[in-house]
Amino acid sequence: MNKPAAGARPGVLSLNINSKSALYAAYMPFITHGGIFVPTNRDYKLGDEVFMLLQLMDDPTKHAVAGKVIWVTPGGAQGGKTQGVGVQFSDDDASKVLRGRIETILAGHLGSNRPTHTL
Repeated sequence: MNKPAAGARPGVLSLNINSKSALYAAYMPFITHGGIFVPTNRDYKLGDEVFMLLQLMDDPTKHAVAGKVIWVTPGGAQGGKTQGVGVQFSDDDASKVLRGRIETILAGHLGSNRPTHTL
């Protein structure tokens, strides 16, 4: 895969989450400002800046948020984990709105012991 040149625009990730269980598996509440796991086979490194377009279930809004790669699950990871990256939300208003929306949807589920994409 081609690697972006130094100073290149951040990668754009698009994710459409269709169910509460998929959102639970992707959300990373233990990350400062929140974060989300995005399945992708693109090559990202820790610290890469990315821009996400995230659509939650039946909400027609595409939430546009910036973030930073803080987790990488490579292809062929142990335990059959899905390849992708965990993105920490930026500390801005758009990210705060998205985090609030996610946590409202997942109210009552965040303490669950069900496995997720990252833990």
